[in-house]
Amino acid sequence: MPVDSDDRLREILDGDTIAVVGLSSTPGKAAHDIPAYMREQGYDVIPVNPYADEIFGREAYDSLADVEESVDIVDVFRPSDEVPDIVDEALDREDAETVWLQLGITNDEAGERVKDADRNFVQDRCLKVEHQRLVD
Repeated sequence: MPVDSDDRLREILDGDTIAVVGLSSTPGKAAHDIPAYMREQGYDVIPVNPYADEIFGREAYDSLADVEESVDIVDVFRPSDEVPDIVDEALDREDAETVWLQLGITNDEAGERVKDADRNFVQDRCLKVEHQRLVD
């Protein structure tokens, strides 16, 4: 589904669980601070980072495919050229209804594949900014 309205973004933000691909263990980085904010808002944040053992006291998964929990949103903090592979993993999951690319990350071709699968695709938007604007 195309995400072209604040109402649709609010529906997406109603989800409970966010798998964060590229979640950083380094405070001060957007890839750490934005997911930390989402945790503070009550979301279950699942770290996906093959270079970390644990982030926020949780096991960090090597890939999205390894995540055992059910996921509502796949939030991506990786370069745009890595997005197609991440989208493949997201589309292999039956639970991931939304792929969200953080501010500065875009991939229109991958986005079309997500939309063709009748799922939500958001790109070049900050999850924290949208949450503060629409939910807080």
